[in-house]
Amino acid sequence: MNVLVTGGAGYIGSICAEELLDAGHAVTVYDNLTEGHRSAVDARAKFILGRPEVDGDILNAVKSSRADAIMHFAAFALVGESMTNPKKYFHNNFVNALKLADAAVECGVKKFVFSSTCATYGPPDKVPMAEDTPQRPINPYGESKLMFEKALLWYQQIYKLEFIAFRYFNAAGASGKFGEHHRTESHLIPNVLFVALGEKPEREIYGTD
Repeated sequence: MNVLVTGGAGYIGSICAEELLDAGHAVTVYDNLTEGHRSAVDARAKFILGRPEVDGDILNAVKSSRADAIMHFAAFALVGESMTNPKKYFHNNFVNALKLADAAVECGVKKFVFSSTCATYGPPDKVPMAEDTPQRPINPYGESKLMFEKALLWYQQIYKLEFIAFRYFNAAGASGKFGEHHRTESHLIPNVLFVALGEKPEREIYGTD
């Protein structure tokens, strides 16, 4: 298959692109490199430097990739920042994502994988959580992701755009080539490891349980 991987220069996207290529698929990576790294793009993939703010840029990328499927990892993902700059998060995580869904429909793409987040749930009524736990986000980051999930539900019903959304909790690990390299590291597991390595003095863990 031809697969367009948005955010393919980021942590999860880069490893996904590597796995797809290893499985024999053709991969086009679309990334504006605001958070990702050019060095994280597998050399076997075609790379498009994204300019999602330019009219038609996302559509042209989908067309040129001749995508059979789209895997969408491109997003801003800092919860704290979303509370101080919600505009940034709604614009990129929803408006630009909607441009991608529209391009998929226009180009006849029928398979869409969305990298969502556990932040769509908010505090659960009970644990352990399940996939059908009510989604009540408590920050603009989670809300922006949930908005796009809801849009995809309607696009599936009306345009037959089949999709699946992955709501990660603490993604961790690496492949032989690629791993986490965030400019601002907010993930729990690598921050705990920084303490174990002596690179940071402590790590606060929130909650009372």
